[in-house]
Amino acid sequence: MRASVFRGSRAVRTGQLTRHQLQSTAWRRLFPDVYACASLPVTHELRAEAAALLIPGAVASGRTAAVLWGVDLADVDDPVDCTVLPGAGASSRSGLTLNRRALLPDEVTGRRGVRCTSALRTALDLCRIRPRDEAVVALDRFLLPGFVFLDEVRAAADDLTGRDCRHIRAVTRLADGLAESPQETRLRLLLHRSALPDPVAQCRIRDGGREIARVDFAWPELRVALEYDGAWHGEPGQFGRDRRRLNRLTAAGWLVVFVTAADLHRPDLLLSRIERVLASRSALIR
Repeated sequence: MRASVFRGSRAVRTGQLTRHQLQSTAWRRLFPDVYACASLPVTHELRAEAAALLIPGAVASGRTAAVLWGVDLADVDDPVDCTVLPGAGASSRSGLTLNRRALLPDEVTGRRGVRCTSALRTALDLCRIRPRDEAVVALDRFLLPGFVFLDEVRAAADDLTGRDCRHIRAVTRLADGLAESPQETRLRLLLHRSALPDPVAQCRIRDGGREIARVDFAWPELRVALEYDGAWHGEPGQFGRDRRRLNRLTAAGWLVVFVTAADLHRPDLLLSRIERVLASRSALIR
């Protein structure tokens, strides 16, 4: 068997495998009658390929389409999102979420050997996620690689009618496509809902005619930067680079406030802390 996934019944019918061989530990059953080599790592992408084989004509959509586009928005065990025609005979089953609707020809493409929704259609489908903040997180992550641009998604959302159109438009208005992590989006939404002045996202800071850093959020007039702490750690050597970056900001007169995941679970305390910092800096400048 050379295909990454295959229909067991066809393999038996064509003599490639016996029923006994199919039931051996050499093969892993992904869906009814759909198998893969047991040595292959099970990923959401592999399960999407298996779902496409299980339901001919299905189009991967939503979070599954995002995975095929290279944006990791679904875990391996999450249901595979598929779109089928309204009259299709496919039935819902464990591990699959079926959306029944007709897609236009330009809304369907191929990624990694699987039919999936176009970048624009995928972005609009991600906007349907509930609750709204999680839809904004998903859209921001999908926009970051540049497969589709925010103004395109907003324009398409403005033309929508029917169910979810208001929700989708609201999500596109809240997204900015700049956040480099889900927590950055959540932090930005928290700040924008507060009484604090809106910061500049992904602000490039210059000193002495050269760029010294790019920070998650900033109030440039006060020289206050806000960083989600997860961005300051990573591969070997990153800690030292982060500290040198922090030293450059401090030397240029900037104050950096760090936010952690724990802070986001106590938003009132976090906002109060930021408010005090901004007030203190404002008084200092005056």
